[in-house]
Amino acid sequence: MTGLCDGRVVIVTGAGRGLGRAHALAFAAEGAKVVVNDLGTGPDGDGISSGPARQVADAIVAAGGEAVAHGGDIATTEGASGLVAAALDAFGRLDTLVNNAGFLRDRMLVNLDEDDWDAVMRVHLKGHFLPLKHAAAHWRAETKAGRTPVARVINTSSGAGLLGSVGQGNYSAAKAGILGLTLVAAEEMARYGVQVNAIAPAARTRMTERTFAQTMAAPGEGAFDAMAPENVSPLVVWLGSAASDGVTGRVFEAEAGRITVMEGWRTGPTADRGERWDVAAVDETVRKLLARAAEPAPVYGAPAHPSPSASGPSASSPSGG
Repeated sequence: MTGLCDGRVVIVTGAGRGLGRAHALAFAAEGAKVVVNDLGTGPDGDGISSGPARQVADAIVAAGGEAVAHGGDIATTEGASGLVAAALDAFGRLDTLVNNAGFLRDRMLVNLDEDDWDAVMRVHLKGHFLPLKHAAAHWRAETKAGRTPVARVINTSSGAGLLGSVGQGNYSAAKAGILGLTLVAAEEMARYGVQVNAIAPAARTRMTERTFAQTMAAPGEGAFDAMAPENVSPLVVWLGSAASDGVTGRVFEAEAGRITVMEGWRTGPTADRGERWDVAAVDETVRKLLARAAEPAPVYGAPAHPSPSASGPSASSPSGG
């Protein structure tokens, strides 16, 4: 290990299992002091347990690192503010926030209950916003006190947020919202020494193991495990370190041994009439514009979805944290 994060204090939400756990351990291995947040819920958000967060924190301490567990609900003001306070109380500072917590409640749209929509929006989107808000308030205060931080935020989106995913309308909408939040936060928080980026990871976690049980199975001993959560963590650690200076407002896809910079929405073919359009002219013009435009990538789960070897967002898993 390189000690890339020596002296830094890092919060990781949803760090009791899966990607969050891998991130927390990877930060600790690079010298960071880690606040391990996890509410300890099931894959669908039911139940609460302090065990997962405590186990990861204990593993870091047993390996010679420094960590504390936090079991608060980061989708509440009290839980999110308490999370930032936990870092400051335990370690006296905060340098990096990794927003990762989430769960799934998958249904086709016609079968999707309002409660399932609200629950997924709450944990993914509100659970990103509130920790970000309270961390930003701390870093703004530091800047006003003449101590401009070298702060980092890594948000967790998904291929579902980039392309959509059949049967995951709530999850796809929440993950797309995280991308918009990332872009706004990167612009607003730059004045406080904060860089904000997002990742769209694909890995074997509790959220994906049932859906992708066959394609995401662990390989034999000694073989490269392409779907291990640990494959994503080096990028997250680098983005959370001072070494990523100047990188902000970006979205990265991470899977197996591949890192991709996603380019997002860009202006395509345009027609400007210089006056109000009539419907007949719209029909002709829009069809011409579409003929010049690139075809959109298929939604995950659609029949025309690309193979895992295709370029662009990974075909093997739409799910992130």
